[in-house]
Amino acid sequence: MSYNTLDLKTASPILSWAGHDLAPKETQMAKNVASLPFVYKHVALMPDVHLGKGALVGSVIATKDAVIPAAVGVDVGCGMAALKMPFHGDQLERKLKKIRLEIEEAIPVGFDENKEIEKNVTNWLGWQHFKDLHKGVQNLDKKAIKQLGSLGGGNHFIELCLDTDNQVWLMLHSGSRGIGNQLAQCHISTAKNLAKLTEIKLPDPDLSYFVAGTPEFEAYWRDLQWAQDYARMNREIMMARFKHIVEKNIAGGKLTKPILSVNCHHNYAEKEHHFGEDVYVTRKGAVRARENDYGIIPGSMGAKSYIVKGKGCAESFCSCAHGAGRLMSRTQAKKHFSLDDLIQQTEGVECRKDYKILDEIPGAYKPIEQVMNQQSDLVEIVATLKQVMCVKG
Repeated sequence: MSYNTLDLKTASPILSWAGHDLAPKETQMAKNVASLPFVYKHVALMPDVHLGKGALVGSVIATKDAVIPAAVGVDVGCGMAALKMPFHGDQLERKLKKIRLEIEEAIPVGFDENKEIEKNVTNWLGWQHFKDLHKGVQNLDKKAIKQLGSLGGGNHFIELCLDTDNQVWLMLHSGSRGIGNQLAQCHISTAKNLAKLTEIKLPDPDLSYFVAGTPEFEAYWRDLQWAQDYARMNREIMMARFKHIVEKNIAGGKLTKPILSVNCHHNYAEKEHHFGEDVYVTRKGAVRARENDYGIIPGSMGAKSYIVKGKGCAESFCSCAHGAGRLMSRTQAKKHFSLDDLIQQTEGVECRKDYKILDEIPGAYKPIEQVMNQQSDLVEIVATLKQVMCVKG
């Protein structure tokens, strides 16, 4: 096994696949979570673990009869999608810039939203339950419809990749957009207010929680599942547009059948069965990796990415890392690196090379090979990818 049990005095043990010592603030955050009375068995830290809010990004928290909204986070259902296409790299020659510009035209990024609404957006069955969501988002129905099929900002991206056999892959990273964020904020606020009213002593207010069986828990769990479904659908709609653009440029618009399709969350919570019991599992920056589960572990915009298959490691609650993990904050990256650094580190990748994406420079992230080396007991590598085109949010 490639994990260590941290030498910390906590109510529940902390198992770490990180392969390095945690920084003081990271250690305290891990201890805070492991001190909660409803944590089940232990806390599992993935190789890409780093500071988050309330709980570390790259942590897997199994709980009995309780969930922590801030541990799931505000980008509910954030995750990855990928398609292995029946195309080869030589078919992309002299077409990458055109494909990138068409993607940027077809898929809104940042704060932008869709100007025209497709039928598969308006026909999504999830809209039938919108009226049941938290009253704090009832005025966001039109915005939610317009944002379904949009990328967002930050570290979200769309990439065209090649594997070691020169096979073409489509890959993207996004979540539940503004509606998921707002739902999470509403419930995090409710949890914090509830903790104050009941005078629950917590090591961090961001660890305020809901107890199963209460109206607050039921409301959060309902909204959480809806937002996770929205996030998955968001990726499906963008991927369909992405696929159409690539088919148009490579195959004259002829529809093609993907060789492999993967769509997985890495910021979410589900009810699962572990060590003989039903528990709630929160993966904050972690991917489910049950035996034969397919997952996606991206590097930075200048590094390799991996398609993996889970090994079902019980100690990790059948989980693995979700990416390279940041080495420095966005502010630090902008201070430390120059535009020339960005151009150099993204050499050979068709992408924007401007100050607006400087905080996403590859040097701001951990080496993805290091992350992969620390989780050989969690996943097997199915494909190794290298991007040739990248669209950032």
